[in-house]
Amino acid sequence: MPLFNVYPLYDVTPVKAKGIYVYDDNKTEYLDLYGGHGVISIGHGHPKYVEAVSKQVSRLGFYSNAIQNPLQKKLASKLEEVSGCKDYQLFLCNSGAEANENALKLASFKTEKPRVIAFSNSFHGRTSAAVAATDNKNIIAPINAQQKVTFLDLNDIDAVKTELEKGDVCAVIVEFIQGVGGLDQADATFYEQVDALCKANNTMFIADEIQCGYGRSGKFFAYQYYNVTPDIISIAKGMGNGFPMGGILIHPSIEAKFGMLGTTFGGNHLACAAGLSVLEVIVEQNLLENANEISCYFLKIAKTIPQIKKIKGKGLMLGLEFDFEVGDLRKKLIYDYHIFTGGAMNKKLLRILPPLTVRKDHINHFFEALVDALEA
Repeated sequence: MPLFNVYPLYDVTPVKAKGIYVYDDNKTEYLDLYGGHGVISIGHGHPKYVEAVSKQVSRLGFYSNAIQNPLQKKLASKLEEVSGCKDYQLFLCNSGAEANENALKLASFKTEKPRVIAFSNSFHGRTSAAVAATDNKNIIAPINAQQKVTFLDLNDIDAVKTELEKGDVCAVIVEFIQGVGGLDQADATFYEQVDALCKANNTMFIADEIQCGYGRSGKFFAYQYYNVTPDIISIAKGMGNGFPMGGILIHPSIEAKFGMLGTTFGGNHLACAAGLSVLEVIVEQNLLENANEISCYFLKIAKTIPQIKKIKGKGLMLGLEFDFEVGDLRKKLIYDYHIFTGGAMNKKLLRILPPLTVRKDHINHFFEALVDALEA
């Protein structure tokens, strides 16, 4: 049976990974500065992660949410401690798209309204309401297009105010650093005014922290750079360091009711063990501090390279913009220099999303290869 061919694939077959390196079936070593779309947060095969998952799967890998699972409560407590999101409630699921589906559904339940505001170049997932709130017509099927979503430009606060005052908007959903869209950000004033307008118009303010969260931005959540209080925060990617995991943090003003949300696999024992180990490593290895230190080092070097026209992002969610499309450069970095990087909807942007354990020598290696590739 052939695979359903929906992915353009590089001719690389990873079979092993350790730390910030990936090894293919020819034993070639690759520097991983993309972490599989920013999923690898604490490094491939981290010993604490491997031990936690191995021990848990030998005891109990899965049972349904119809029984008590103390690991979920332990994870929620640790997440509250590390993130600083005091008194929020946690609902666990399996992926970023599912997290945003639940966030949008919960917002509509709470407000009894049907419409969503999202922003140009946004990416929130590939399912139902999440894909309808994604600014890419090529991945929105007619069944998704039935959702009521209005796209506005970042920083256009007058448009947000006009739409919210129509009274039918259940949620405004925003990535505080856009991922797939190309690492665009709005002004602090814009985010803070949107938050205030949502609260004045019975609208839920959803922070999509799926890619920019979990320390990626240099703070635990990217929204924490601003004076805002999201009603719902969606999380995934770095949460499980490769184990499929997602969730939403829910403000205490939103009351839970039986049957409101549900999942079969979300918050299973194995996922919780993986998630707990990630949070413990982030704290023990001071990975937020490392993200900020390495980010500063990266920016300092990037500013010396004349071909780089713009540097975007925060922390270890970074983009290098050129005056040409970077598709061939990415291929050259993979095949000639054995370095993984990422692309974006902005075809001139090279995305850098390394594990939070990345070191200065890895950054030196990357820039030496980049300069050589640009001059070749």
